[in-house]
Amino acid sequence: MTPPLPAVAPATAPNPHFARLGGEAAVARLVDAFYRAMDTLPEAAGIRAMHAPDLGHTRAVLTLYFTEWLGGPAGYSAQRGHPRLRMRHAPFSIGAAERDAWLACMRHALADVVGDDAELRDQLMQALFKTADWLRNTQGSSPP
Repeated sequence: MTPPLPAVAPATAPNPHFARLGGEAAVARLVDAFYRAMDTLPEAAGIRAMHAPDLGHTRAVLTLYFTEWLGGPAGYSAQRGHPRLRMRHAPFSIGAAERDAWLACMRHALADVVGDDAELRDQLMQALFKTADWLRNTQGSSPP
């Protein structure tokens, strides 16, 4: 049986978050802030170690993915096809600690980029939590 698709696969219906966030430039800033947090937050050391030392390619892929997921141009699907997030993350041990570290980095990035729009920040964090939790493939110590 095929597992259900995550709630945050790239958008096929209009999604206002891309424009609300500020378009492609804002998505690029979000990804930069995310990886800056991953490089600096002590709790993110484990997930940072899962990545190559040079994050150039990874940044480009995440920027494409988030652009499309947020409702912008569908460059990710055009270049890489369906995200297949579980398959792409299967080689990595992802439990509650890794999920929470990833979300901490994203929380920092959203605070940097979204500013005072608490509603947008909360909407995005709720959706991102669903995907981050769905990607867990090992038992963790904290509940989903």
